[in-house]
Amino acid sequence: MTANTGNTGSNGNSDGSWYYDTSTGEVTQGKSSGWDSRMGPYDTKAEAERALTTARKRTEAADEWDED
Repeated sequence: MTANTGNTGSNGNSDGSWYYDTSTGEVTQGKSSGWDSRMGPYDTKAEAERALTTARKRTEAADEWDED
């Protein structure tokens, strides 16, 4: 008998990546929401929790680059 070592998340999805749901503010493992409200994938839960901060920093950096 072999052990199941795959990450299935709370919804049974076999995707082991982490996602941030912009409509609920929740972090999930696996694709539990539609693409229109999902940010990711992220390797860790902590990265997914910082999704909005990361996006804001990237936008600010791009805006600064555009101004040059």
